[in-house]
Amino acid sequence: MSTQIKLTSLTTKGGCGCKISPDALSAVLKNLPPVQSPDPRLLVGLDTSDDAGVYQLTEDIALVQTLDFFTPIVDEPYWFGQIAAANALSDVFAMGGKPLTALNIVGFPISKLDPAILTDILRGAADKIAEAGATLLGGHSIDDPEPKFGLSVTGTVHPKRVLTNAGAKPGDVLILTKPIGVGIQTTAIKRDMLAPEQTELVMSIMATLNKAAAETALSYSVNACTDVTGFGLMGHALEMAEGSKVGIRVRQADVPVLPGTRELARQGVIPGGSKSNFRWVADRVEYAEELDEIDRLILCDAVTSGGLLISVPASEAAELLASLRRRGIEWARIIADVVAEHPGTIVVQR
Repeated sequence: MSTQIKLTSLTTKGGCGCKISPDALSAVLKNLPPVQSPDPRLLVGLDTSDDAGVYQLTEDIALVQTLDFFTPIVDEPYWFGQIAAANALSDVFAMGGKPLTALNIVGFPISKLDPAILTDILRGAADKIAEAGATLLGGHSIDDPEPKFGLSVTGTVHPKRVLTNAGAKPGDVLILTKPIGVGIQTTAIKRDMLAPEQTELVMSIMATLNKAAAETALSYSVNACTDVTGFGLMGHALEMAEGSKVGIRVRQADVPVLPGTRELARQGVIPGGSKSNFRWVADRVEYAEELDEIDRLILCDAVTSGGLLISVPASEAAELLASLRRRGIEWARIIADVVAEHPGTIVVQR
């Protein structure tokens, strides 16, 4: 049994462990010098908004590398370790890769908290790494007043089978494999506003690997893929639209949303990251007039360890969806069409 402590109360006041907002990140990166004469073996790097970097080693093998960590979003240490690990591993799956090795990244107030808490976090991560078929090599830790945990993950992929977020084509549809509303519900956990059964559901969804979804998708003609995380559904779909130079038409009614999310949002339970996402996409997303502000904010909700957003030809979508359901991915839905019109932008219909 996990050691009981309210981990979420240990984060800095106002902090949520969310990604730096896209606008703020752009302001930082624009002052860096451009990469000169990039290595031709670098297949995916800094010049795109993809989930991981890809570096070719041989004609048949390329490395997929990623890193992700954050502050506690749930109170159970074992669950926190599982969720953080699933979140980091997801980037490799989103690129069409197979995770091979992982390294722990730990910040922990070892003199203030029971070491058994850290043991449970690491145990949760180790179990999830093993489930992914990867090997834990070790890691690095620092004594930090605010707990933080995540992984650096290395995987492999065939150089000609790399999935990116920039290959969507008109005539494709988008399939989302997990529900959104995670940011709102984890914020409710921090405020003691989420019922136990809701907490159990959102934790189990975040801790679910995207392994089965990725393996299933690779049997079809996937043109683009990403995972939905901190920038929310609209943010990551927008990156796909811009990278692919296509338009996307989302059907709001078809987007899977965690039960109770709208009620919490109406009570003001909306994380700062979700509001930042909403502002960031505002000039490139057109919403149907009947969608109120709550509907729009939910679509921009900052997600942790979200599902895959898969762009696949419409002719294969029904079969892929059925295959995902057979693998137990019950939340999977067809949520959008990829079109040639209004490239680089999103239209949201009811």
